[in-house]
Amino acid sequence: MEKNRSTKFIICSLLLGSFLANSQSINLDVDAAKAITKIQPTMFGLFFEDINFAADGGLYAEMIKNRSFEFDKPLMGWEQPNTKRSSLNKESGSATPIEITANNTNFCRVEINNATGYALINEGFRGMGVKKDAKYNLSLKALNQEGNIKKIIIQLIDKDQKVIGETVIVPTSKEWKTYTSQFTATQTESKAKLKITFEGTGTIDLDMISLFPEDTWKNRKNGLRKDLVQLLYDMKPGFLRFPGGCIVEGRTLADRYQWKKSIGNVEDRKTMMNRWNVEFNHKQTPDYFQSFGLGFYEYFQLSEDIGATPLPILSCGMACQYNTGQLAPLEELDPYVQDALDLIEFANGSEDTAWGKLRSDMGHPKPFGLQYIGVGNEQWGPDYIDRYKVFEKAIKAKYPNIIIVSGSGPSPDGEHFDYAMQELKKLNAEIIDEHYYKSPQWFRGNAARYDNYDRKGPKIFAGEYAAQSVSGANPNNRNNWECAFSEAAFMTGLERNAEVVNLTSYAPLMAHEDAWQWTPDMIWFNNLQSYGSANYYVQKLFSTNKGTDLLTISKNGAPLTGQNNLYASAVKDANSKEIIIKLVNTSSAAQDVSINFKGTKLIPDGTIITLTSPDLQDENTFADPKKISPKEAKFKSEKEKVKLKLPAYSVNVLKLKMK
Repeated sequence: MEKNRSTKFIICSLLLGSFLANSQSINLDVDAAKAITKIQPTMFGLFFEDINFAADGGLYAEMIKNRSFEFDKPLMGWEQPNTKRSSLNKESGSATPIEITANNTNFCRVEINNATGYALINEGFRGMGVKKDAKYNLSLKALNQEGNIKKIIIQLIDKDQKVIGETVIVPTSKEWKTYTSQFTATQTESKAKLKITFEGTGTIDLDMISLFPEDTWKNRKNGLRKDLVQLLYDMKPGFLRFPGGCIVEGRTLADRYQWKKSIGNVEDRKTMMNRWNVEFNHKQTPDYFQSFGLGFYEYFQLSEDIGATPLPILSCGMACQYNTGQLAPLEELDPYVQDALDLIEFANGSEDTAWGKLRSDMGHPKPFGLQYIGVGNEQWGPDYIDRYKVFEKAIKAKYPNIIIVSGSGPSPDGEHFDYAMQELKKLNAEIIDEHYYKSPQWFRGNAARYDNYDRKGPKIFAGEYAAQSVSGANPNNRNNWECAFSEAAFMTGLERNAEVVNLTSYAPLMAHEDAWQWTPDMIWFNNLQSYGSANYYVQKLFSTNKGTDLLTISKNGAPLTGQNNLYASAVKDANSKEIIIKLVNTSSAAQDVSINFKGTKLIPDGTIITLTSPDLQDENTFADPKKISPKEAKFKSEKEKVKLKLPAYSVNVLKLKMK
C-alpha cells in the first residue's frame, strides 16, 4: 500500500509539474560579475574498478585468459578437445600444470603423442574479438628440452573452427626462451579462439602465452584497448581513481589489492582471484582473476595519458566489512602504512630513491606528480577512525603536502555515515569520500544536499554514485534515461556547491556485455565494440564544460533545485571567455525559460548542447549506441537576455561568449 501511494504521489507530482510548465515561463538570473569560488580541475573525474571484467578482458588488451596457468584451476580457460582424462591419449596428447615450488608459479607441460590429433585451445574472455586485416602480436615462453618438437603452430579459429589467422614458432632452445611472432586476421570475429598444435612428438613446456592487438592505445606494446581509453580521454577527466572500490579491501586481508605486487616485470606479477569472482549469486564468474598486467604503474601512466590527476586508494588494514571484516591489529599496521609511504615515493621520488628508481627503470624517469592518496574504501565505525589516525600521522609527517582522502562509509546517511562525519570533522580531515547508489527520485530530491554543508569544514569527494532504476546491487538495473537525467539534476547541485565539493565520479565505470556482475555502468563493451551510456554523455557534458569560476543562477533569489522540475548551475570559463549554464528539465513537458545576465556583455551568438529522449526507459545499446547523445544548435541572445524552450526530459548546456 505504501509503495502504491508513493508511486501515485510521484505521478501526481510529474503531472503537476507538467501543468505548471505549460502555464508559465520561468525567469532566471545569472550574476556574472562575482565569482563565488574556483571550480577545482578535479571537479569531474573517473572511478575505475576491476569489476565487470573491466581490466582483464576489458581495458587491458590481453586476449588470452589464464595466460600463465596461474588460476586456482591451472587449466581453466584452456580446452583439449581430443584429450580424455581417463585415457592414455595415444592418438592425441595431454597438458599438465607443473608447479615451480621455489616461487609458487606454474607452467604447462604438454605431452604430444600424436601431433595430428592433439590441440590446446584458449577460449579468451568470452571469446576473442579480432578484426579483419588487423595485426596481432603473439608471445610465449617455451622449453623444448628434448628438441623433438619442431614447430608450434598458432591459429585463430572462428566459431565454426575455420582458421582466420596463423603463425608458426620454431622452438630452438632447450632452456626457457621467449618467442614472438605477428600475424594478421583474415576476417572479423567476436568469438574467436586461439588454437595451438605441434609438429613432432614428445614433451614441451609452455608459459606466458600472450596475444595482443598491435593497435593499442598510443601503440604501446602489450598495452590498453584503444577504443575504451578513447572514451575516457574524450571526457577530459580531472582525476582517475584506482584500483577501486571494494577491490582495494579484499574479502580477507590476504586477498586485498597490494600495489607492490602489481608493478615490475609483467610476467613476475602474481595472478590472484578477483574479489568479484563469486560475490553475487546472480552472476557467478569463477573465471574472474587478476593478472595485474594493468597495475599501478599502468594506472599512473593512464592518468597521465588522459590528463587526469592520479588518485590511488590503499587498504587501511580492514578487509571488506560486507565479507569477513578482518582487521589488522593496530600494533601490526606498520606494513600497511609503509605501503602508503612507499607508493608516494614510487610516484614522486627521484631516481636516487629506491622506489623512484624502480619507476624510472620501468620507463618513467619523471615523477608522476601524485597529490592525493586515499586511505581505505567504504570502511565504517571506530575501527576505521583508529586506523585512519595512524595513516594520517605518518603520511603528514613525511609528506605534509599530500592530500589524504578519507571515507564516510557505503551510504549517504545513517549511523555509520553520521559517526564518520562527526569524527573526521574533529580530525580536520581534508577530503571525505561519500557514496550513494539510490533511486532516480533520490537524486532529484537531493540536489540541495550540499547547500548547507560547512564551507570551512572538510571538502567532499562524491566518489561513487549512480541512480539505480530498480534498487541497489540489483541485476535488473538499467542505464535508462530517467537515471541519467536525474543524475544530471543532482550534478547541478554538486557544481553549485563547488566551495565544498571538489571531486565527483560515477561508478562503476565499465562492464563487459557477457561478463558483468553489477549494473548500471557508464561504459559498455563487448569483444569488438564499446559505447557510452546516456549516463556517460551526462558525465561528459559536465566534465567538458566545467569552467573555472562558479557563478550564481537563481529564480527569485533562490537556487534552482527542482522548482518547476528545473535544476540549474552556472560557471564562467576564464580561458575561453564563456559563460556556461547547465539546465535540466525533469518535467514531461517542454518549458519556456528566460535567463537574464548581469555584470557582463555578451556576444549574441550562443551554442546550446542538448541531451534528451522522450521515454524514461530509453537507453543506448550496441545496436543503437548513440540513441541518446548530445545535439548542438545555435541561438541568439538579445540585450543580455536569452529565451529558450527546454525539451521535456532534457539536459542542456548553454555557452555564451563574453565581450
